[in-house]
Amino acid sequence: MSNLTTKIRNIAIVGHSGEGKTSLAEAMLFNGKTIDRLGRTADGNTVMDYDEQEIAKKISISLSVAYTMWRDTKINIIDVPGFYDFEGEVEEAMRAANGAVLVADASGAVSVGAEKMVDYCLRNKKPLIIFINGIDKENANFVSTVEAFRAKYGRRIATMHAPIMEGGKMKGYVSIISSKAYEFTKGGRVSIPVPEGMAGSVQAIKNGLIEAAAENSDELLDKYFSEGTLPNDDIITGIKIGIAAGDCIPVMGGSALQNMGVINLMEEIVDLMPSPDELPAEKATAEDGSEVEVKCDANGAFAAQVFKTTVDPFVGKLNLLKIFSGTLKAGTTVVNMTTGEKERINQLYVLKGKKQETVDELVAGDIGAVSKLNATNTGDTLCDENKKVKFKAIAFPKPVLTMAIYAGKSGDEDKIFQGLNRLAEEDYTFKVEKEKETGEMVIRGQGETQLEVLCKKLKSKFGCDVVLTDPKIPYRETIRSSAEAEGKHKKQSGGAGQFGVVNIRFEPGAADGEFEFVDAVVGGAVPRQFIPAVEKGLREAIKKGVLAGYPMTNLKCTLFDGKYHPVDSKEVAFVSAAKLAYEEGCMKAKPVLLEPIYRVKVIVPESYMGDILGDMNKRRGRILGMDLIDEKQVINAEVPLADMGRYATDLRSMTQGRGRFESEFSHYEEVPVPMQEKIIKEAKEAGANK
Repeated sequence: MSNLTTKIRNIAIVGHSGEGKTSLAEAMLFNGKTIDRLGRTADGNTVMDYDEQEIAKKISISLSVAYTMWRDTKINIIDVPGFYDFEGEVEEAMRAANGAVLVADASGAVSVGAEKMVDYCLRNKKPLIIFINGIDKENANFVSTVEAFRAKYGRRIATMHAPIMEGGKMKGYVSIISSKAYEFTKGGRVSIPVPEGMAGSVQAIKNGLIEAAAENSDELLDKYFSEGTLPNDDIITGIKIGIAAGDCIPVMGGSALQNMGVINLMEEIVDLMPSPDELPAEKATAEDGSEVEVKCDANGAFAAQVFKTTVDPFVGKLNLLKIFSGTLKAGTTVVNMTTGEKERINQLYVLKGKKQETVDELVAGDIGAVSKLNATNTGDTLCDENKKVKFKAIAFPKPVLTMAIYAGKSGDEDKIFQGLNRLAEEDYTFKVEKEKETGEMVIRGQGETQLEVLCKKLKSKFGCDVVLTDPKIPYRETIRSSAEAEGKHKKQSGGAGQFGVVNIRFEPGAADGEFEFVDAVVGGAVPRQFIPAVEKGLREAIKKGVLAGYPMTNLKCTLFDGKYHPVDSKEVAFVSAAKLAYEEGCMKAKPVLLEPIYRVKVIVPESYMGDILGDMNKRRGRILGMDLIDEKQVINAEVPLADMGRYATDLRSMTQGRGRFESEFSHYEEVPVPMQEKIIKEAKEAGANK
């Protein structure tokens, strides 16, 4: 049974948006006879892009999985969105993949998305092959694209094929290892003699490959030194070791759309990419909290992790699993180590895009799906009840863009919230919450495209129209000086009267930073039973400041005198008197507006420093310091929330997607006077229009 594991390759297809990842997946499925006709992204009929938003936008939004067979090997293909807003999908896909194929346009340069994915794979030690796509296009340049990668990543870039060029176009290739030549045909390749004049350059590249292979193994290095060369099988072995360690990145070319060079890629995936059991054991936490290693062995105790959840209209919730150890059979009971709940596995599937095929079991290293689990979600570990382990959670990017979300139709609020909660089962990179300060419902995500897609899904799946707006800034108010005021409530119009007078001192400096009430009454000027009413009135009053109606903060209120009437004084009178004193006293105590300041960490390549610092200055940012970490500049700053707006979008624009940032609330600061007047005016106008 364990032999099945060696015949699996789990490959994530990654890269910059729009460079042909889905088309490559389609061509691989066609070559493996999983499908009998080639779909096109432009026509909206590919296996991998089946969501109506993906078809409409012609981009991948969620990862999708399909498998095909090639040379008795099962290749699980995970098609990964390339657009920045869907970075969470990359994290999910890479949890399940044992290696990646980076699709890069033959433009002569390394795109931002390609750069980010190579860096990701090197950082996380994920085996990688680069497929340079679109060699049939006008102005395509395979050779200069390879050189651009080599300029950036040096000797790691391993040329597996010497291109056969004709009229500036790559018409075929010579395999460096086998020295066989092929010419591309639409949908495949034909064998041809090695073109005249290429033998020397092929041998020179092969010598470089032999050296690279030898350097990856002491045994091969000894053999190379003693024999001066290595046979082809040893070259493949050495290159495989280098790929697994991240020291070697093979490069090949083709056209996904024309299905040229794709067969060749599939050959290299089978030959060079590691099977799940050839990679280091997965680290996990045992029940006693100790770290353990989970080896990829079909005969071991079952352990798997959910790397993606989808909500299918027909099957319901589907949990996509990567089996790290053991064999999962339909009808077994497993334990969810994240929730502690037991789950019965009723039905197992393997996926072909949106289609599910029923299977009886999934072995270690394989990818599949299970439906109708009660309380299992993305990132959860499922394992054998007798050998409990828990894998580390999937690291999702934090939200960087916040928008307020309103119902397009009154009364739909609950429906929207329920719809978003369902969508949140599929996508862990956005959050919905009610802002305590402003009372607004806000949605936080990775960018404008992601939030737009979520809104369209709300409409199509749950029939909810929503409107996104810039969120309100949670300003606050405070006072800068001390003032005393008298609040007098007197009501004598028929029936029982109401009477209460309070004298209160208002000053900044509450003990807890928010609100402090001090009872300094002597001689019973305000009877004991009414003092809680005074505090109650003040606590109600501070919810609205005296300038623009924002909550009052850092306010110390000292009740030092007052008057009462033996018959007419009641609790309600002292509540009202306190509110009147608050209005007058705070207006006299130099009230000011405060705004939230956020601590921001911006990480960018050094070449963008000038633009970032200039932009920070425009946003009233205060630079706290700069560090150089991993060849990136890290800028720490404090910036008013009011000026952060759509910084996620602006930063991508300024840095061509190479910059990222994190932010968290730091403190409140006084708003500059000219801005205070504008904010107060807007608040009053908004109040008048209610």
